[in-house]
Amino acid sequence: MQKRELGRSGLKVSTLGLGCMGLNSSYSSSIVSKNDGIALIRAAVERGVTLFDTAEVYGPFINEELVGEALEPVRGQVVIATKFGWKIDADRKTVGVDSRPQHIREAVEGSLKRLRTDRIDILYQHRVDPDVPIEDVAGTVKQLIAEGKVKHFGMSEPGVQTLRRAHAVQPVTALQNEYSLWTRDPETNGTLQACDELGIGFVPFSPLGRGFLTGAMGKDTKLAEGDMRKGISRFSPEAMEKNQALVDLLKRVGNEKSATPAQIALAWLLAKRPHIVPIPGTTKLHRLEENIGAADVELTEADMRAIESAASEIQVEGERYTPQQMEMVGRESAPPSGGESRG
Repeated sequence: MQKRELGRSGLKVSTLGLGCMGLNSSYSSSIVSKNDGIALIRAAVERGVTLFDTAEVYGPFINEELVGEALEPVRGQVVIATKFGWKIDADRKTVGVDSRPQHIREAVEGSLKRLRTDRIDILYQHRVDPDVPIEDVAGTVKQLIAEGKVKHFGMSEPGVQTLRRAHAVQPVTALQNEYSLWTRDPETNGTLQACDELGIGFVPFSPLGRGFLTGAMGKDTKLAEGDMRKGISRFSPEAMEKNQALVDLLKRVGNEKSATPAQIALAWLLAKRPHIVPIPGTTKLHRLEENIGAADVELTEADMRAIESAASEIQVEGERYTPQQMEMVGRESAPPSGGESRG
């Protein structure tokens, strides 16, 4: 698989990465055994995938352990991204955000052990902590980079001004946001434009709409208890029935290109920017291979115009998150406290 540079960072990764969250968290109907999860990750490596995305909160902790064990034999060939920023109690319950410098350091030490590595290639702040100046967060990551424990700084779903403030302290290599044909906020809220200007790579998570844009879901789909999608309005039967128009669009284009809806959805993202690297997740080998095949689907400017025109006529039904989760995205951090943190 060809590689792409994340912005102007010099860090090159495979055109498509692998989001590992769903292997053992969040989507209860598709969680796989540890051995099967390891086998899938290693199959991705064999097929040229080099970017693997996890986080301490996935599980919590168990996803990092799975990724660490799977990639330990090939550590020098891959880029591992993980995330900090949550307060996790003794019962492994997420009870809020915490990006205080000391907590960042504690999180990094835990991640390094679970990932069986001496460095984290991309360390993301998972969500902005509104009570901690982003200058203190970026300053702490800058120190961790100087110490060799971290290679690159990333952010996930920040407000644009917070992104700019962080980048001024420690250059941000990658920004991670939800972005797909049915979640296009980064185009309108200034996020993509800021990445273009600052030379930041863009890593779309849920590029297949949490499975919906593959065409494998519909109004009759029954989500299992514990599946995070069950509480999201966009996955109600009524919303999925209305949003089927997007899948139908992807199928029409796919028929012309001898490609699947998922491949068109991913190819659309790849054609938007040369520094975009989607990280679709899956638990199935044939889906992994299908996703990787999207890198070979060529969409012309005419194709893109046709997709954009048709998509503009479709009103997406439902929010992408619960109301509580929506409050966590696009937030700005506290004002500067007068200098970088000493950690």
